[in-house]
Amino acid sequence: MQTLTLPISGMTCASCVARVERALATVPGVRQATVNLATESARLDVEPPKSSRLADAAAAAVQAIERTGFAVPQLSVDLQISGMTCAACASRVERALVQVPGVLRVTVNLADERAHVQLLAGTATAAVTQALERAGYRGTPLQDDAQRAQAEALAQTQARKDSLAVLGSALLTLPLALPMVGLLWGEHWMLPGWLQLLLATPVQFVFGARFYRAGWHAARAGSGNMDLLVALGTSAAFGLSLFNLWADPHHLYFESAAVVITLVLLGKWLEARAKRRTTAAIRALQALAPDTATVVIDGQPRSLPAAQLKVGDLLLVAPGEAVAADAVIVEGASQLNESMLTGESLPVARTVSDAIVGGSVNGEGRLVARISAVGRESLLARIVHQVEQAQTRKAPVQRLVDQVAAVFVPVVLVIALGTLLGWGLATGQWSTALINAVAVLVIACPCALGLATPAALMAGTGVAARHGILIKDAEALERAHRLKVVAFDKTGTLTIGQPRVVDVAAAEGASDSALLGKAAALSAGSAHPLAHALIEHAAALCDANPAVAHDIQALAGYGLQGRIGTQTYALGSGRYMAQLGVATTALSRAEATALAQGHSVSWLAAMPATGGSEKPQLVGMIGFGDTPRPQSAAAVAALKRLNIRPVLLSGDHASAARHIGELLGIEDIHAQVLPGDKAAHVEKLKHFGPVAMVGDGINDAPALAAADVGVAMGSGSDVAMNTAAITLMANDPARVADAIDISRATVRKIRQNLFWAFGYNAIGIPLAAFGLLSPVLAGAAMALSSISVISNALLLNRWSPRR
Repeated sequence: MQTLTLPISGMTCASCVARVERALATVPGVRQATVNLATESARLDVEPPKSSRLADAAAAAVQAIERTGFAVPQLSVDLQISGMTCAACASRVERALVQVPGVLRVTVNLADERAHVQLLAGTATAAVTQALERAGYRGTPLQDDAQRAQAEALAQTQARKDSLAVLGSALLTLPLALPMVGLLWGEHWMLPGWLQLLLATPVQFVFGARFYRAGWHAARAGSGNMDLLVALGTSAAFGLSLFNLWADPHHLYFESAAVVITLVLLGKWLEARAKRRTTAAIRALQALAPDTATVVIDGQPRSLPAAQLKVGDLLLVAPGEAVAADAVIVEGASQLNESMLTGESLPVARTVSDAIVGGSVNGEGRLVARISAVGRESLLARIVHQVEQAQTRKAPVQRLVDQVAAVFVPVVLVIALGTLLGWGLATGQWSTALINAVAVLVIACPCALGLATPAALMAGTGVAARHGILIKDAEALERAHRLKVVAFDKTGTLTIGQPRVVDVAAAEGASDSALLGKAAALSAGSAHPLAHALIEHAAALCDANPAVAHDIQALAGYGLQGRIGTQTYALGSGRYMAQLGVATTALSRAEATALAQGHSVSWLAAMPATGGSEKPQLVGMIGFGDTPRPQSAAAVAALKRLNIRPVLLSGDHASAARHIGELLGIEDIHAQVLPGDKAAHVEKLKHFGPVAMVGDGINDAPALAAADVGVAMGSGSDVAMNTAAITLMANDPARVADAIDISRATVRKIRQNLFWAFGYNAIGIPLAAFGLLSPVLAGAAMALSSISVISNALLLNRWSPRR
C-alpha cells in the first residue's frame, strides 16, 4: 500500500469534497480517499493492480477528479540523462521514474538521452533525480537556460572523455589485433601471453569499467542491458584466457575481449556524434538569436547582453543585423529574412506597427522596435521548446519496441547459456562453447532497437522545423502518413483572408454612405475580417464624424446587433435576415450578381421598437470579395497527387464557397457551416479515412481538435495554433502536402530502421549460436547496427519540399 497526495483547485464547499471522494472511490487501486477542503488536497491509499503502476493509478485519479470539474495542478520537467546505452536502459529509467510518488507520465528518448516527466504540483524534482541515481543513472533538470547550459557542458566533457577512452583502448588493442591480420598471410606475430595480459587488462578493467558499472546497476535492479551483455561476454573471454595462460597457452582470447570492448566504445562514440547531428536543426534555431543587442536608453544607443532585455525596451536593429527579440516596429521600414523560422526564402516587407520576430535578419533599412516578448516567451523559444517536446514524446510504434526490449536481454542470456551447454555437452570443447556464447552475448546488444524510432523522429521533426513546419506531437507525425482527407477552412487559409468591400446596394430611401456608416459602426471592435474590411472602406468614403453604436451583441455564425442613437440595427447573413423576418427581395438582383461572382453578402436592417407591430426594414446589402492565396491551387493539386481528398468547409454562402472551390479544383464543398458544426463535419468525413483539418481562426479550434491531425496556419490565432498538432509557420497551404510528405518519409525510415535492427539480431544471434561468428565480428556488427540505424535516419536531412 502506498500513499499519494493530490493537490486540487476549485473546491469551494463540503459538497465539492463529497463529489471528489465519490469520483476517487471508482478508481481501480484506490483503497481509501480522504479529501481536505482546507488544504485543497486529496490523500489516497493506493494499491495498484498487478498489471498497473503507481503512476497509472495516479493518472487515473487525476482524470477522475478532472471529470468532476476540478483541476489538479501539474508541472513538467525535462531531464538530461547520462548512462543510458540501449533500449533496455530506457525502459529501466521509465520504470524507475513511474514509481516515484507524484509522477503521472514519463517518456524516455534514447536518441537524445532525455526524459519528459509529468508531475503533480508540489512534487520535488529531487525525488525524481534520486530515483534515477538508485537505478544507476544521472539526471540533470533542464528547467532554465542555466541548467541547459550545464547539461550541454557535461555532455561536451563526456564526449571528450569518450574520445580519449576510444583512443587509449585502440592503442592498447592494436598490438593484440595485428597478429590476427598477420595470420591472413601466414605470418605468426602472436605476442607472448604475459604481454597480451598486460595490454588487455587496462582495456578490460579501465576503459571497460563503464560496462561493469552499468551492468551491475542493471543486474541489481533485476533487469539487463547492453552493458551487462558486453561485461559478461568480454569477462568470459578474458577469464578463459587467464585460465589458459597456465593450462593451455596456445589458446588465448585476450584479443577478442579487447577488440570487442574497443569496437563497442568506438561504435558508441560514432553513435554519439551521429545523435548530435539529429539535433542540429534545434541548435541551428537556438543560434538564430544574437547574444547581444542594441537598445535605446535616454535617447542613446547602448549594447546589452540579450539575456538582459526586457519587454518594453526600444530595440535598434541596424541593416544586416539579427533581431534579438520579438518586437513591434515603431520607426522605419525594411525587408526581413525569416527563412529559418518560416521556410520562406524571400524576405518580407515590414513597416511601422508590424511585428518582427526574434532571430529574423534585417535587410537594408534601419529599424526601431519596442520589445514585446523575451526569453522563453518569444516565438523562437516557443518553437524550439515545442520541437524538443515532439522529439521527446514517443510515437505509438515505440510501444512495441519497448515491449520487446523488456524481455530481450533475459532471452539473450538464456540463448547464450543454451549455446554454452549445447556446444560443451555435444563436443566437449568448452572453450569453443564459451567463445560462441560470448559471440551471442555481444551480437545481441539491443542498441539499434532502441534508437530506430527516436532517431528517425528527431531527424524528421528537425528537418520539418527547418522548412517552417512545426510538428508538436510525435504521434501526429506518425498519424499524418495515413491521411486520406484534408479539410480546409476557406477564409484566411485558402484565401488571403483580407476581404474588401466590392458591392454596395442601398435599399430605397437609404444612401450608400448611410448604409456603410451604420454597418461600420456596428462592426467596431469586432475581430472578424469582414468587419475590418467594412471599417476601412467606410473610413475612406464616409464623413469624418462616423456613427457610434452601443450595446453591440455578436451572434456567432449569424452577425451583429446594436443600437445607433435610438434605433436598433442588425447586420449579418441572409440566414440571419430570414430568422428576423427581413424581406430582402428588393435587392435580389444585386444579391444574385454578387453571389455569381463568388462574393459574400451581408445585410443591414433596421429593427422595430420592442413590442411594436412594425416589421424590420431593409437598409441595404454589402458584398465582400476575397482572393485565393497564390499557393492554394498548387496545394490542392499536390494533395491530389498524394491520393488525398481535398474538402472545403466554409461558413460562407454556397455560391461564394463554390466559386473558390472551382478556382482551386476542389469538388467536395460544404458551405454555410456554422463554427460549432465544423467538428461534426470533420467526424462525418472520417468514413473516408483519417482526416486532417486546416484552419487559422478561433472558430476552427473545435474542428482542429476533432480531426486526426489538426493543422494551423502561422498567421492564425493562438487558440488555433495551440490546438493543432502541426503549425505551418508560413501562410502557405501547400505546406500541408509537405507536412504529409515528411511524415511519410519519417515513417518509412522508422520501418527501415526497425527492419534492420530486428534483422541484425535475427541473423546474427543464430550465426553466433552455431559458431559461425567470432566475438570480434560480433562486436563489429553490433557497433555497425547502431551506426547504420542513425545514419539511415540522418538521410532525412536531405528531404526538401518537392515543389
